[in-house]
Amino acid sequence: MHLPTQLSALLLVALPSAVRAVFQDEVGHIDYHYELLGLPQRETTFFHKPRRDDKASLLYTISDVGVLGAVNPSSGAVLWRQLLNGTITDGGGFLRAGEGQNWLASAYGQSVHGWDAVNGRNKFWMDFAGEVKDLEVMEMTDNNRKDILALFDENESTVLRRLSGNDGRVVWEFEETSGDVPLQVSTNVEKVFVISLRGSAGAYNLKVTILDALSGKREDELVLGTKADVHDKDDVILVGANSAAPIIAWTDDTRQQLRVSVLGQKTRQEFALPADTISVEIHAPHIVQSQPHFLVHSKTSTGHTAEVYHVDLRTNVITKAYQLPFTSGPGAFSTSSNGANVYFTRITDEELVIFLSTSDTVLGRWPLKTTESRLVPLHGVSEVVKKAGTDSYAVRSAAVTDTDEWILIRNGDVVWSRPEGLTGAVAATFVEIPESENLAKTLEQEAHSNPLEAYIHRVKRHLEDLQYLPTYLNNIPTRLMSSILGTEVSSHDVKLARDSFGFHKLVVLATRRGMIYVLDAGDHGKILASKRVFDLPKGQKWAVAGIKADDSTGIVTILGTNNDETTVKILPGTSFNIEVLSKGPDDSPATQSAALLNTVSGPRLFPVGLDGELQGLTSDILPNQVAVVRGSDRELKGVAIADGKQTVSWTFVLPKSQRIVDIAARPSHDAVASIGRVLGDRTVKYKYLNPNTLVVAAVDESTNIPSLVIYLLDTVSGQILASSKHEGVDPNKHIECAMAENWFTCTYFGQYRLRDGAQSLKGYQIVVSDLYETDKPNDRGVLGDAENFSSLGPIDAPGDVPLPSVVSQTFILSAPISALEVTQTRQGITSRQVLAYLPETHGIVGIPRMVLEPRRPVGRDPTAAEVEEGLIKYHPAIEIDPKSVHTHERDVIGVQKIIGAPTVVESTSLVFAYGIDVFGTRVAPSFLFDILGKGFNKVTLIGTVLAITAGVMILSPMVRRKQINALWGAPM
Repeated sequence: MHLPTQLSALLLVALPSAVRAVFQDEVGHIDYHYELLGLPQRETTFFHKPRRDDKASLLYTISDVGVLGAVNPSSGAVLWRQLLNGTITDGGGFLRAGEGQNWLASAYGQSVHGWDAVNGRNKFWMDFAGEVKDLEVMEMTDNNRKDILALFDENESTVLRRLSGNDGRVVWEFEETSGDVPLQVSTNVEKVFVISLRGSAGAYNLKVTILDALSGKREDELVLGTKADVHDKDDVILVGANSAAPIIAWTDDTRQQLRVSVLGQKTRQEFALPADTISVEIHAPHIVQSQPHFLVHSKTSTGHTAEVYHVDLRTNVITKAYQLPFTSGPGAFSTSSNGANVYFTRITDEELVIFLSTSDTVLGRWPLKTTESRLVPLHGVSEVVKKAGTDSYAVRSAAVTDTDEWILIRNGDVVWSRPEGLTGAVAATFVEIPESENLAKTLEQEAHSNPLEAYIHRVKRHLEDLQYLPTYLNNIPTRLMSSILGTEVSSHDVKLARDSFGFHKLVVLATRRGMIYVLDAGDHGKILASKRVFDLPKGQKWAVAGIKADDSTGIVTILGTNNDETTVKILPGTSFNIEVLSKGPDDSPATQSAALLNTVSGPRLFPVGLDGELQGLTSDILPNQVAVVRGSDRELKGVAIADGKQTVSWTFVLPKSQRIVDIAARPSHDAVASIGRVLGDRTVKYKYLNPNTLVVAAVDESTNIPSLVIYLLDTVSGQILASSKHEGVDPNKHIECAMAENWFTCTYFGQYRLRDGAQSLKGYQIVVSDLYETDKPNDRGVLGDAENFSSLGPIDAPGDVPLPSVVSQTFILSAPISALEVTQTRQGITSRQVLAYLPETHGIVGIPRMVLEPRRPVGRDPTAAEVEEGLIKYHPAIEIDPKSVHTHERDVIGVQKIIGAPTVVESTSLVFAYGIDVFGTRVAPSFLFDILGKGFNKVTLIGTVLAITAGVMILSPMVRRKQINALWGAPM
């Protein structure tokens, strides 16, 4: 074997250890992870015993982001999770559990699923043509089996399917093509009821179709109410199921009357609602053995009240049993059953109260004990247990609060709290901990005074700092032991301050629900503060167009798509807080994005309108700037700005058959350590380091085989610097790009035809392109040694266009990736990694830049010079090595974006990922060459030094005595 081949083989063997993402003993030390579900929905959250003989129940939910999961009520720990739709959803979905069954049934979109309630394993997954409108568990007596009723809307037809609870097969199917709007399904063991809306929008009445439970054949059809009795499907507030007397209840559009009917009966009853009622909720049991009692929860602008009703099974007459007192402020009710007994639990901001459905006598009352100043419950579920041999009760309630937290209250005590509001994040940024304002003013004062006054002022300041000396001295033993043992110093009651390594940064996170969170990346992602900046109505989301942090002042500016501007000021100190300085009106013109422009006071965000025009320009904007904006789906424009005015300098219009799918630019911090690439023979290939470049990925679907076209644009002139076309691309899968230094990369799913034309490779691919000034070493092309360069400058000859030399290569990945990001370091000396999310295995991988090197030799072993340069033989497939996964064994779901930030030490880059879960870590692509790692054995080092010192002290007298004796014994 030749020497170059031997070196290549050794390099390949050493590669896995070189790209190791995180050592096992660093898990939980340098990284942090919030394992989240999302905000539980009222209709899809309940307590359920996963086994028939179990005494303990688990909490099950489908959240508003589409995560199905089980939680241990004792600790709040997630036992298992499933992302139903594969991505973040906007709520919806159905979840049901049969009493005494060890499985759950869920539905979302066009699919119905069965899950093992203990471990979350999928029992079946059935896809259908229509959209699921409702899901219920059907009580059956044959073979001791409970089946599933799934209601679909298929091409304006109502379809009801009974599915086997064991394997999901279709037992029978009912279809109706009347054009009515399917709403819900219910059952009382003997009959099945399909509820639909008949009529047109704003003028509906209710239709109840009665089916035989065993065969699914139609037995009867009832119409409830008159025309325009129901204005919208939201007016129908309850269709009870699985009870002895299921009911249907709806209100008028003014919320003055509640209309209730027992399913299967033609009659209805009306009950007056309290004055000024703004919303109504009904809570009823879902167990056949339970008494047919239900509670009507009415909310007004000042408080809430509740009324309990009973259904007579013999006459089907509904009567009011009792009314609970009116309570000011918000509150929530929940229902729980134990055999025939039905319990109602009331949660307010002050207390927890339980009632029996047969009487308004209070069975238990507990004041809420919480560290929060005020706990406002929105909705919840409860489980009531009567203590054996006594008349006392115990209750635990899982409630969602107005601060987007999911808490569990046990007999008035808040046992645990989960920050589920972190899910649905739409923007995030790193920000430095601001220095003390007084210190900044003091230093500025010293800088502008004469040397003598500055010296005297500094001496006085240092004397004043001596008051902190006792505390500092007391912390020395703790810090010393922490340094020796490798443990961490507690940050409790310690003032927030920057550290010498630059690891202690903050992360400002904005969610679609209008919440802002501040996390401490240096303290395992601890939530320092949170604040709601928007009270959004149901169905609306906060969409962020841009976010910008000023590290010197700690001010973060967030621009929304409704032209709303939120400025968050981070206040340093032990009492951390968020201060919202300004917020724009919600009725301002909508925006599509934000542009970062240089002004006299520093970089600022400006909104970009839907037509591509910059808004809110001021006269303090620095001249000679060009902002790139999107005019439409196929158009990019370069807008030149001077004296607060804007002029379109160029327009880039895609062909009609193409549409933009992604745009990538160089990060704001993209340090370049060297302007050239030193080759193995000591020659240099100069990098094309034009900061005004942009990568545009567009999909062309005009042919049977879609293609991906990648453009490299000069943002000053609008000139196309390079372009490439990749055929056989699937436009429905992830297509994303990232750019850094003098290279860019894009990933997609495509089919690549080999050169022989007879074979093709199909899979997830990643293409990497390097940009050089020329393709010749030691040659800078037409630029030569010019100190200045202008994209708009004249060209001496037609062939002298300073276009980059592009070297590209494509690789096939073993798994799909998304959310591309490139690691950032302070000086750009450390080798880069392409960070990406693995949506199938729920991890974040770091692919080394040396693996994605497009200059790797193809079809041959590298030469000695190429080996010295670090090039290895090209292989088209890149396997995702588990050692390169930064999340280790963690299950991180729903990541939408990854951001990075440099630290003070050159070796390390901070990483933060958000979407559903929140994950943060530190990565060192070239290892920790400038700081000692956690694996450094300080105890051994100190022990060795002490042993050597002791040895020297013991042996020194002996050596000295021997020297003296030798001296006296020497001849004179």
